[in-house]
Amino acid sequence: MNKDYFKVDGLDCSEEIAILQKEFGPKAGIVNLECNVVTGKMTVTYDPDLISADDIIGGVSKVGMHAKSWAEKTHETSGPLWAVHGRLIMAGLCGLFLLSGFFVHWYIHGDFIDALTRTGKEHELPLASIILYILAVLCGSFYVIPKAWIAAKKFLPDMNFLMIIATIGSMILGDWFEAGTISFLFATALLLEHWSVGRARRAISSLMDMTPTTARYVCPHHGDIHEKPVEEVPVGVAIIVRPGEKIPLDGIVLNGNSKINQAPITGESKPVSKKTGDEVFAGTINGDGVLEIKTTKEANDTTLARIIHLVKNAQSHRSQSQQWVEKFARYYTPTMIGLALAVMIIPPLLFSGIWSQWLYRGLVLLVIACPCALVISTPVSIISALTAAARNGVLIKGGAYLEEASRLRVLCLDKTGTLTYGHPEVQQVIPFNGFSHNELLQVAA
Repeated sequence: MNKDYFKVDGLDCSEEIAILQKEFGPKAGIVNLECNVVTGKMTVTYDPDLISADDIIGGVSKVGMHAKSWAEKTHETSGPLWAVHGRLIMAGLCGLFLLSGFFVHWYIHGDFIDALTRTGKEHELPLASIILYILAVLCGSFYVIPKAWIAAKKFLPDMNFLMIIATIGSMILGDWFEAGTISFLFATALLLEHWSVGRARRAISSLMDMTPTTARYVCPHHGDIHEKPVEEVPVGVAIIVRPGEKIPLDGIVLNGNSKINQAPITGESKPVSKKTGDEVFAGTINGDGVLEIKTTKEANDTTLARIIHLVKNAQSHRSQSQQWVEKFARYYTPTMIGLALAVMIIPPLLFSGIWSQWLYRGLVLLVIACPCALVISTPVSIISALTAAARNGVLIKGGAYLEEASRLRVLCLDKTGTLTYGHPEVQQVIPFNGFSHNELLQVAA
């Protein structure tokens, strides 16, 4: 069996994970498939006699995403303008065209309420407004149409499919402003979700940067000093860490004395003295002494590596409300499509209803059924809370932990620097015996 890792562009939510699992689940040779939304990483265990890595990459392309072989040493922090800001550009253009169409309608007819609701439809919608609304729909649906098309081909209707149907239904009914609004709201929801995932990926990249990529160690056979990538340094060898350098691997001090800044790992604000026999952690910063350290763990098993692993998997700790929305969407979309079809077909067939009238009502139901507010509500609330907490120095690993905070009754904080600044500050200077304020400060300095 082979186990390969792939970087998947477009893997931004659990919906894409479900699509990939449905695509590869029936394929011969696929033993296991795991996806991590935060890192965009897909792990596939497969039988190379039945399926190849190129076949897997081709299968990902079939569902509208793009995969390439994962390189562990490559942590992309930027990319082409379109890859980084494409969703923002399209959502912005969608909003711009939507507002432009509205203001053109308002200007030509001089009626704000008619432009907003078209309650009085004595005026034909201006052609310029229709064109602008169509452009808004195309921009807002740019990232949705491929997913909706794939869902339709596979007979697996999802939120994307329902959104496209609702948009088309609005345009058939002549409600062009509503069509543009649906597209804009959905594009905004996808943009917020994309931003949240990108923020998590950047946080992980900054964590990875805490660990040096190379280590200087003493060869146990010849006594020579070699500098190798941390992944190639064996357990049990002695590594040399000079003053001011970061410690590359967990270990035990063999020789030397120094003070270590352990704040990145333990949160301790003061440097900790280390001597022979003391434990040190990867990612911490050596002070003014040279240390010889015996490595005790591999690079992927250090304390920092496990912290990074926990952060990567934070996406799996989704809040109950997020889980409920996903489960709801799984059944909601096919239910509403079936109900709309029933409204269109049953009354004309069984009760001699007028086809045009009931087709219209079925389309109205589809337009109303598009749950933009529901789709937006959960990611917006979770992202807003996590961002506000991060601005105040509090890192919350996911929505599940955020919701748990509502049940807290007692909160224990163990180290200086958690609530305090971690260092003393002068609050007041009180001179005695005839000394002035400035003289006392000068002597103290």
